[in-house]
Amino acid sequence: MASKRILVICGTGVATSTVVATKIKDFCASKGLDATISQGKVTDTLRGDLAADFIVATTQVPDSVGIPVIAGLPFLTGMGLDKVYAEIEKQFD
Repeated sequence: MASKRILVICGTGVATSTVVATKIKDFCASKGLDATISQGKVTDTLRGDLAADFIVATTQVPDSVGIPVIAGLPFLTGMGLDKVYAEIEKQFD
């Protein structure tokens, strides 16, 4: 299974993305998934030179990003979290 680069983004790239990144890191470790996780803010996605295989976002991301985007809001609400974890794991297939 190949290593993946995951970009976790929120509005400011600080508090919310830190919480989500920590949960994703723990999940990947528990599943034996090799991931490099970085954090950013939504405006980072507008540059077009994203060094990531996919994004987990707690905010809207422009359709023009060109890489898969997984909705990260369930990390904050707890609802639908199993589905999000399954989507993340699927990115490693």
